[in-house]
Amino acid sequence: MRSFLVTDAVRDYSAAHSSWQPDHVVRRLQKRTRDLGGPATMQIGDDQGQLLTMLTRLVGAWSAVEVGTFTGYSSLCIARGLAEGGRLICCDVSEEWTAIGSQAWEEAGVADRIDLRIAPALDTLQALPPEPTIDLVFIDADKGGYADYWAELVPRVRPGGLLLADNVLWSGEIADEEKAGDTVDALRAFNDLVVADSRVETVVLTAFDGLTIARRL
Repeated sequence: MRSFLVTDAVRDYSAAHSSWQPDHVVRRLQKRTRDLGGPATMQIGDDQGQLLTMLTRLVGAWSAVEVGTFTGYSSLCIARGLAEGGRLICCDVSEEWTAIGSQAWEEAGVADRIDLRIAPALDTLQALPPEPTIDLVFIDADKGGYADYWAELVPRVRPGGLLLADNVLWSGEIADEEKAGDTVDALRAFNDLVVADSRVETVVLTAFDGLTIARRL
């Protein structure tokens, strides 16, 4: 097996040898997030943020949607990768957490690219135009809602566009038949749904906490 323990030192090395280095805005945002305590574990790392920027640029994304914004680091990374005039719709229900993100977006000069919508994500998605015009999607919210978000978003993504879903391996528990529970069960059902969906071609990265990358056909 070509595998090894990915330590903080390895992640830091990886991030240091990638483009889009974390700047003072990112470091302040990460500090504000850490100050929240336990919820801070929901924030993605620098290496995943760099990947989001790269994927956004690779597809030339002009229209993007994020489901689950938290304190806005992933949003910042996507916004920085958007084509000129691009727009990111962020779906979240927490005014407290997204306020931290809004401040960072202003500091980074990308606030004009982000449309934050505080409402149940499903309501926001169902209100979007039905035409397939979205270039990139990032889903990182309540795991029980993944299948419903997928159902709304796939028809709205253009051919060649990407749908990303985070945490799909759930610390490896997804492959342990002895593990069960609402989150694990929901993610297993979601993963089965995605791999059987003939509208996309899919890979699941074992990096981070498991990241699905699906390309719309």
